[in-house]
Amino acid sequence: MKNNTLTQIDGVLVGHFTDSRRPTGCTVVLTPGGAVAGVDVRGAAPGTRETDLLSPSNWVQHVHGLVLSGGSAYGLDAASGVMQWLEERGHGLAVGAVRVPIVPAAVVFDLLVDDFSQGDSRIRPDAQAGYQACVNASTAPVAQGNVGAGAGATVGKMNGPDCAMKGGVGSAALTVNGITVAALVVCNALGDVVDPLTGQLLAGARRASDSRELLDIRTAQISGHVMPHVPIGSNTTIGVVATDAVLTKPQAQRLAQVAHDGLARSIRPVHTPLDGDTLFALGTGTSGQAADMMLLSTLAAEVTAMAVVQAVKAATELRLGQHWWPAMKP
Repeated sequence: MKNNTLTQIDGVLVGHFTDSRRPTGCTVVLTPGGAVAGVDVRGAAPGTRETDLLSPSNWVQHVHGLVLSGGSAYGLDAASGVMQWLEERGHGLAVGAVRVPIVPAAVVFDLLVDDFSQGDSRIRPDAQAGYQACVNASTAPVAQGNVGAGAGATVGKMNGPDCAMKGGVGSAALTVNGITVAALVVCNALGDVVDPLTGQLLAGARRASDSRELLDIRTAQISGHVMPHVPIGSNTTIGVVATDAVLTKPQAQRLAQVAHDGLARSIRPVHTPLDGDTLFALGTGTSGQAADMMLLSTLAAEVTAMAVVQAVKAATELRLGQHWWPAMKP
C-alpha cells in the first residue's frame, strides 16, 4: 500500500498516544537525526512551547521532534516525555557532554469533550503520554481520525459545542520532481470544513444538537445569524508540513507561512480570535535536493488542505452520555 502520509518523508517517524479514559491524546513527529524547522502562528489563542527558538534570527538550527497534543495548555507537558525518550537514545543538541533534545509543541483544546458530569477534563496528556507516543512511533502510514491529538477534536463550534461534529487527525503527501511534501493536521476548528476542490461543505456546525443538517457558518453569519458564546481558546487547528528537500531556517519559516493557505482553503472561518491555529514546517534534507520554493509553496498549501479534509473523512462519531458529535462516517 502506498504511503500518502507524513511518514513518506524519509527521516520522519509519527506516533500516537490515545487515552482510553477520555477522548484525548497526543501525536509526536520525531526527527531523531535533526531537521531544520520553522513555525507560523495565525490564530489569536495559541498554546505553544519553544516556538521562539525557531525564528530564523535565533541560534538553534535543528529540532528532534514536535508534539501536537490535546489537553489545552496542560498538554504541553507531553513534550517533556518526548525529550526523555530522545535523551535516552542519545538524540539532541550537543552542549558539551550533554545532549538537549529540541521539541517544540502546540496544543488543541479538548477539555469539554466529555460527558460534562464526571470531571473527566482532569484527564489530559502528560509526560508519560508523550513518552508512550514515542514508543508507538514508526515510519508506517499515519493512523488518522479519532487518534492521538485528534481523539477529542471537534469542528464547527460556532453554533455551540453541542452542535459541532467530529474532527481528528489527517495526513497527506505529494511527490513532484523527486521532492516530497507532506502534512499532518489536527483539525479542532471553530469553523466548517469544506472540500477546496469542489466547494462542498463536509463537516461543521449543525442546526441543532439532534440533527445532522449543516448550518453553513459563512452563509449564516452573512445573513446575520447570532452565534452562541464560544469560550476563547476552545478551538484550534495545528499541524506540521514537512519536506525531504534541503531547507534553511528562513525557508522553513516561509513554508510554515504558506501552508496556512491550505487551512484558509479548507476551513471557514479560520485564524479567528477564538482559534490558536499553528503550523510547523520541517526540512529533513534527505533527498539531497535544493529547495525550489515556488514548487514547495504550492505543494505545502495543497497537502495541508488535503490533510484537513482527511481529518474529517477519517473521523468517526463520538457519543458521550447525552452528547453526540456525528462524523462524515456514520
